[in-house]
Amino acid sequence: MTLDKRHSNIRILKEIAELLNEGTEVRALLSEVLAKLLHVTGLETGWIFLIQPNGSYELAAMEKLPPALTHSDYEPMCKGDCWCIDRYKKGRLQKAINIIECKRIEDALLAKRNDTNHLTHHATVPLRAGDERFGLLNVGAPYKSHFSDEELALLEAIAFQIGTALKRMKLTELEQENALTAERNRLARDLHDSVNQLLFSLSLTARGGAEMAKDSETKETFSYIQDLAQEALSEMRALIWQLRPRGLENGITSALIGYGQMLGLKVRPIVKGVVSLPSKVEEGLWRIGQEALANCKKHSGQTKVDLFLTIENQKLVMIISDSGYGFYYDHVQTIIPSLGLKSMKDRTEALNGQFILQSSPNRGTRIEIRIPI
Repeated sequence: MTLDKRHSNIRILKEIAELLNEGTEVRALLSEVLAKLLHVTGLETGWIFLIQPNGSYELAAMEKLPPALTHSDYEPMCKGDCWCIDRYKKGRLQKAINIIECKRIEDALLAKRNDTNHLTHHATVPLRAGDERFGLLNVGAPYKSHFSDEELALLEAIAFQIGTALKRMKLTELEQENALTAERNRLARDLHDSVNQLLFSLSLTARGGAEMAKDSETKETFSYIQDLAQEALSEMRALIWQLRPRGLENGITSALIGYGQMLGLKVRPIVKGVVSLPSKVEEGLWRIGQEALANCKKHSGQTKVDLFLTIENQKLVMIISDSGYGFYYDHVQTIIPSLGLKSMKDRTEALNGQFILQSSPNRGTRIEIRIPI
């Protein structure tokens, strides 16, 4: 490698590193880095797959893909496997690989979509940090079917930079989640030690006042104060549960059964083949389950709720159902009728899941959550 070429590569790595150090949002960061990479290397086309440990993948960034790969909202890039992803899954892709004929391009040609912009091959580089892998970086250019050792070495160095940045962002997100959990625990503890005890004392004082009062009007006032204090105490206990669920350390099922008991509900669980869940998924299920059980307590007129939890086709399925009053729901228009239900839907979709609501008058309500794991 000539001195000028070495200096050029160092400059490229420096520019990429500066971008990666500034980024905080994964998709935006990957798009910026990919555009910069193609610009400084003179390549034209690139895309990045993020690949989960279970093998599922997403097209996280792309730059100047040929029309043959972008039709129907990038369907050729988002469905099916290809050789580079297959090699990645099998652990056969450990470094930058030269001259991979693109199966997605071949499939496009077979489907008579010939607008490939003369792209036939690409280099593939795994994104990793240490032993942890995150996905693939693919780059190519029209008529280019070979990448030199120098080009592959540069791509591998850039891919390692990207993998390190992804690792950093993952650790930062985990740190923020831990800080949020610690703050919720502190707030729950403070509420329990102060407001909760004050409400309990107020309830006892009101009951004592009602017993000591001589005229009926004063008795009635004290009784009303006691009822209000008891209601506020119940609301406070539910809030403390939401902030710091007792039993979540023993799993989502145990936590939801305990929360149901606190509400006066009997939760009847059926659990099949569920293993330990990622903390983010478990936290999301907990919040969704809380809202579902609270809705049942308020609106169903029932004291029994069925909870079903299983794993099907790499998706976790949670179903919470009751046989209560129900309500009219037009699933065709998919208009969510309440903020609580919308919150459950939003939390599900934030986990890339599917929210299914079924209800009709006097036939109960069924909420089904499907989340990839």
